[in-house]
Amino acid sequence: MSKKAKKRSLADNEARCVTCSIRVSPRKLNDVAASIRGMKVDKALAELTFSRRRIAGTIKKTLESAIANAENNHDLDINQLIVAEAHVGKNLVMKRWTPRARGRVGHIHKFFSQLTIVVREVKEAA
Repeated sequence: MSKKAKKRSLADNEARCVTCSIRVSPRKLNDVAASIRGMKVDKALAELTFSRRRIAGTIKKTLESAIANAENNHDLDINQLIVAEAHVGKNLVMKRWTPRARGRVGHIHKFFSQLTIVVREVKEAA
């Protein structure tokens, strides 16, 4: 009497990890995510380790989780993985205000983001 299993949205040689509610604006997060798109995972991890951006640590944790999903859940070879997709989406916005001159209000928007990383196993041509 249970629900039918949902069809897998990714290919058999892909694995994904999603991190929600990251406390950084999507524009800043996309700058770092764009730097690792299409790279092999070991080079992407090295770049994120030595990046000076604050958010690079969170992206590195998400990438490591995607690699672990590929290895443990889908039996993919981690030495042949590349970062196929790293896309950023908007999440909630906290709206705050600060008092300004003559009884007016200055609006402050604190953005949150969502990061999705898809890793793909590619077979090397012999």
